[in-house]
Amino acid sequence: MTNFLPSLLSPAPGRAHRPPRIWRRALAIALAAGCLLFSDLAAANCLDGKRMVGVNLSGAEFAADKLPGTIFRDYVYPDLADMRHFQSLGMNTFRMPFLWERIQPQLFGALDTAELQRMKDSVAAAQSLGVCIVLDVHNFGQYRGNPIGSSAVPRAAFVDLWERLLAEFKDPANTAFDLMNEPAKMTVAAWASTAQETLRVLRRRGSKHLILVAGGSWSGAHSWDAKDNGVSNADAFRSFRDPANNYMIEVHQYADSDFSGTANTCIDPARLSTIMANVTLWANQTRQRLFLGEFGVAVNDPCMKALTAIMDGMKGSGAWGGWTYWTAGKWLGGYPYSLEPDDNGDKPQMAILKNYMTP
Repeated sequence: MTNFLPSLLSPAPGRAHRPPRIWRRALAIALAAGCLLFSDLAAANCLDGKRMVGVNLSGAEFAADKLPGTIFRDYVYPDLADMRHFQSLGMNTFRMPFLWERIQPQLFGALDTAELQRMKDSVAAAQSLGVCIVLDVHNFGQYRGNPIGSSAVPRAAFVDLWERLLAEFKDPANTAFDLMNEPAKMTVAAWASTAQETLRVLRRRGSKHLILVAGGSWSGAHSWDAKDNGVSNADAFRSFRDPANNYMIEVHQYADSDFSGTANTCIDPARLSTIMANVTLWANQTRQRLFLGEFGVAVNDPCMKALTAIMDGMKGSGAWGGWTYWTAGKWLGGYPYSLEPDDNGDKPQMAILKNYMTP
């Protein structure tokens, strides 16, 4: 999704200072203990074969124009209470967007120690709940404004990032890798080639993680057959393969007229049904498996019908390995698609999503 969310945000009151590490450790221990008391909650590790159903937890990708930014003023990592809440509703997967520039301030350089610890804290929280957390590099195919594959950002730099992340997040049961969100700053063909190389390197380095590979450009299911310099996602990912056979091709699908995830209006549900049917057919024909990494709607009757059409488009098909709605997080302000509960309780979109939690 286009990264416009920071414009909707203001710093959360009372959160200007990060809690001391001892508090965070105590909280992690408490969560682990609490996990034993809530054994009926949704649980699924990233490798157990269960259908992945969940939500994006936004915050760490905020303020991309303020680098590195200040934690709890410009950006924030997922809230532990949010993880617990959405798990209680039946979700077992959280996609966590973050910025390449924050975790690795210099290409080919070491990962930032403080940022890495923040990521590890979120991963540990998810692990204590027995759910899968997806690490999503939310950079649109670029680093500091330069596309991957350019002289400023060689492909090897992107591979290096993932090799370093693999060394820090070794547990494939708890953590999945989402190589790059919506790589629109490079051609579809260039992205497919980069993703294929990166995946192969990760496997050679011993990774057994589930790996999500976004379609090129904006990853839209609606434009899966659209040509970009003569190559479509349907073309580029037709023969994509993983030596470990543990990957999914990630698509996104919003319901507003330009499919950007920014408007309060939605297109005809029948059109969305056709879009979902077409990309599902492609997956079946090419023996690929799909993951719907982003989708969302505003709260009104036409959009609720559109959301139902999107969800019905995955129902009953083995081509779909799961989904994560866009989005939730306490800093979302008035973003109309947000699932973050408010004083009135859970958002109306949640009532529809609950109908699709089980196979």
